[in-house]
Amino acid sequence: MKIAIANDVAMAAEALRRVVASTAEHQVLWIARTGAEAVRMCAESRPDLILMDLNMPELDGVEATRQIMEHSPCAILVVTGRPQDNVNQVFRALGAGALDVTATPVLQGQPGGDAELLAKIRTMDKLIRHSGGNQAMLPRTAAANGNGGDAASAEKVTALVAIGASTGGPVAVSKLLAGWKAPRGCAIVVVQHIDQHFADNFARWLGEQLEMPVRSAEEGDELVAGTILIAKSNDHLTLDQNLRLRYDAHPKDYAYRPSVDVFFHCVAQHWKGEAIGVLLTGMGRDGAEGLLAMRRAGQTTIAQDQASSAVYGMPRAAAELDAAQMILPLAKIGPVLRGTLGGRT
Repeated sequence: MKIAIANDVAMAAEALRRVVASTAEHQVLWIARTGAEAVRMCAESRPDLILMDLNMPELDGVEATRQIMEHSPCAILVVTGRPQDNVNQVFRALGAGALDVTATPVLQGQPGGDAELLAKIRTMDKLIRHSGGNQAMLPRTAAANGNGGDAASAEKVTALVAIGASTGGPVAVSKLLAGWKAPRGCAIVVVQHIDQHFADNFARWLGEQLEMPVRSAEEGDELVAGTILIAKSNDHLTLDQNLRLRYDAHPKDYAYRPSVDVFFHCVAQHWKGEAIGVLLTGMGRDGAEGLLAMRRAGQTTIAQDQASSAVYGMPRAAAELDAAQMILPLAKIGPVLRGTLGGRT
């Protein structure tokens, strides 16, 4: 795999170059010292994967990611020092089209950093190949327009909104649910492709954006009315026959972790009340077959349209399977949820 590095700190850039060069499977294509240089070099020589820092001169990693995804789309992994201290920037980058985030090995101060980064790169490689290469990283054709805590309730859950997302998902989920307070008896579960080390930060960040309480889903949790539960593990979130949330490592060879497909299939199989499945922006095909299973089970299914998607991979796959009853701009999905389920805005 041809890998590019965008990092203005010489020590960090050299550490990343060394990690990439440590295996014959990968080669360093170029190293950019500024965000603007990364945008230009990507247009001239597009890599399979960019290791993108957040804090750089001229253009930061967020804006560089946005411009690359618009003009020369390719897979981007945010690699930055102490990402937990840059939560807002991280999720802005993920919203702009970065696939995932990890800490720079030389800066994280923990043993095994090189191995962790190589494992992440292998996962990116598998995801790119499974998705058909970087041609699957389709740029947006138009910008999404517009948008669309209380204590947890112990009331009975009678409706379930299941949301799946990947590339560009954090911001899309935030916009989708902005200003909405779900009606009585409605629970919401979000499966977002994100590393388990950053999932709790995602839940906290999302909770700061929304009216409803947000927390990570723990093993054995029940669905909670009025609360958004977030998948928090690299294992797959499932819903068992007793309507409890579980984590399962299988299928182990699946490129997408946690898998939207796995959760949607569980909803189709075990949930007998009202349910709405929503598949948002993302690279690859995860969630499409699960959304189809939900539709065949008589549940409402929605996919985001191409114009408002950061990457039109997962929703496209759902459209190709006729899995979505409605294909809508992001700004219109929220009103459909409100119109179908009710609740305060």
